[in-house]
Amino acid sequence: MNQDEFKMALALKGIYLSETQLEQFKRYFELLIEWNNKINLTAITEESEVYLKHFYDSLMPLWMTPITDNQSLCDVGAGAGFPSLPMKIIRPDLQVTIIDSLNKRINFLKLLVDELGLDHVNLVHARAEEAGQDPLYRGQFDIVTARAVASLNVLSELCLPLNKKGGYFLALKSQASEDELKAAQKAIQVLGAKYEGMKQEELPVEGSERTILVIRKTLETPNKYPRRPGKPNKQPIK
Repeated sequence: MNQDEFKMALALKGIYLSETQLEQFKRYFELLIEWNNKINLTAITEESEVYLKHFYDSLMPLWMTPITDNQSLCDVGAGAGFPSLPMKIIRPDLQVTIIDSLNKRINFLKLLVDELGLDHVNLVHARAEEAGQDPLYRGQFDIVTARAVASLNVLSELCLPLNKKGGYFLALKSQASEDELKAAQKAIQVLGAKYEGMKQEELPVEGSERTILVIRKTLETPNKYPRRPGKPNKQPIK
């Protein structure tokens, strides 16, 4: 997917890119590749693949899920800024916070945000377990996203404490099995949330499937969650 194809594919979804936005995505790609030589940000480095599997993929929640105007969005473990920063380019009204445990990635994101001229982006160097117990972040966000390979029961404990009551946790996955969903039901309930459904769509060009699991926060998360760093991975809620 080259930039023209990217522009046309988004137009089909009702998103019309300005020249400024096209330039922002171009610069994003350039900086991603430049910094990937210094720190490991992505295994995907071909321009056409970055536009399809990082940029377009990151934007899919904008038309597949309940993201409305001027919402606060927290991206947990965003790595190179996916999915939150591509969404921020398209939706400048979003108030974005990124939480990542590796300071090298935060340094890259600081440069990226500055170069792209993005405002109202807060970059936090912390473990998600720490942020989830910090009053600055706990229960503060309308939307929490995670585009990660961790299982849903682990991701739920890392992300749901950050949601406001009534907010949504969106787990972006290439695939989601019924077994994974079943294993996460207890965690979702314990953390004060309700699984609302699975949104699925194929990527253009190649047709691989993308899945977004939509989970709504309905109650306050009990104070004991998230547990100390590392515990959710080692002993997921069952």
